[in-house]
This record gives sequence, C-alpha cells and structure tokens, in this order.
Amino acid sequence: MGVCNLSPDSFSGDGLGNDIEAVVAQAQRFIADGADIIDVGGESTRPGIDPRAIDDTDAELELVIPAIERLVNEITVPISIDTYKSAVASRAVTAGASMINDIWGLKRDPGIARVAAETGVPIILMGNQRDAPPHTGIMARVISDLERSISLAREAGVPEENIIVDPGTGFGKSLEQNLEIVNRLAELKRLGKPILLGTSRKSMIGLVLDLPPEQRVEGTAATVAIGIANGADMVRVHDVKEMVRVCRMSDAIIRRGKISD
Repeated sequence: MGVCNLSPDSFSGDGLGNDIEAVVAQAQRFIADGADIIDVGGESTRPGIDPRAIDDTDAELELVIPAIERLVNEITVPISIDTYKSAVASRAVTAGASMINDIWGLKRDPGIARVAAETGVPIILMGNQRDAPPHTGIMARVISDLERSISLAREAGVPEENIIVDPGTGFGKSLEQNLEIVNRLAELKRLGKPILLGTSRKSMIGLVLDLPPEQRVEGTAATVAIGIANGADMVRVHDVKEMVRVCRMSDAIIRRGKISD
C-alpha cells in the first residue's frame, strides 16, 4: 500500500496538498514500483495532534474527492481512503475508492462501518490508543480494542472477509510498546483477519536510529521484513520501490513466494 498524503502538514514531510497532478504522478510512480493499493488521506495523523481540534470535514473532502475522482481514471489498482469520518468515507467510495482505512477503528465514528457494509468495500480497523495510552500489557490492549472494532463492524453488517486489522504502531504507544508490537505481531493471528502493518518512517524508527523521517528507509525495511516474518499480510509505506523489494524477498523466504526469473 503506497501512501499518498494530501495533508500539507504530514509528519513524513511528503504532503501534496491540492496539487492533483503531483498526486497522480506519485500514484503512477508507486504503481510502476510495485504498489498494489494507493492509500489517499487528507488529514494529518502526526504525533501529538488532537483530531478533535482540527475536525474539518469540508476541508478534508476538498482535498481527497477531486484526487480520487482523477485517480480512478488514471490508475488501475484499488484506491483506499484514509479517514475516520463516515461522511468522507461515503463520498470517497462514491468517487471511486474501494477500501476504507479507519485509524480509529470505529471509535470516533461508528457510522463508517455502515458505509463499508452498504457499499461492500473492505475496511481496515486500526488499534488506536491515543484516547487512553496503555501503561502495561500493550498486546492485550491492542487485541481487546481490535476485538471491539471487529464486533462493531459485524453488527453493522460488514462481511467477515472484508475486515482487516492493523495494530496501529504509534498512536498512543511508547517506543518500547511499538517495538513489542512488531516483535509479537503474530499474536494478532488469533483474530482471524488479514494483518496490515504501518511502521513506515514512524517515530519509533527515528528514536532508535536518531534520524529524520526522510532517512528512515532502512529502519522501515527492518520493521517490514520482521513484520512479514511475524504474519503481516499488507504493509503501508512511503518508500514503495524499496519496500516492494523487501516484501518480495521476505515472502520468498517466509512464504515461499514465487520468484520471477
């Protein structure tokens, strides 16, 4: 999953704003580099931000809808909408998005599950602890939160096969907790859902390596490889070309993925 950040204040410094030509160019480059999904988001989720203080649905719609409407005519891979607002998700799916990526796992707006159910698109439910950072037992807390999110999705009518889980590295966890999540990722298999891992360029890598976001590609690669070894089925990344290579090599070792000549 290649990340197309439209928010101008993205933590990773790659926000494209309303420059649709730049969005299209980036998406096409990601696909040429091997991306299977393009994830479009219009609101920053950088560390320390309070989404309740910047909740501007109209501004988010103004960024993501024109981009999605253009992308569906320019690319052939699925488009994911990165939002926790049902109004944005609904408009995005109508515009052509075929997956919803909810960083709050239905905590902020449970109505987003109805959008997924009514439109038949897959939904990614992320474990987000920013509302109550856990002091101990991080895996138990993440699994419990994801179980609750899965239950809400089921109650709304989302098919079992359309539910994907993400432990949510960052998002209210400490450095040690984030490292523990990657190391113990296989425990999420008990949920019976595909696992997405999103460690790309995150502060956990910066804190370990003492590097800015744009220099965290090797650290990201380590987390991706270990994540795949521990059961990750999807990875959400900024550096697509490099991470596609890491994924293919990791799959060849761990899952005996097919290697082309």
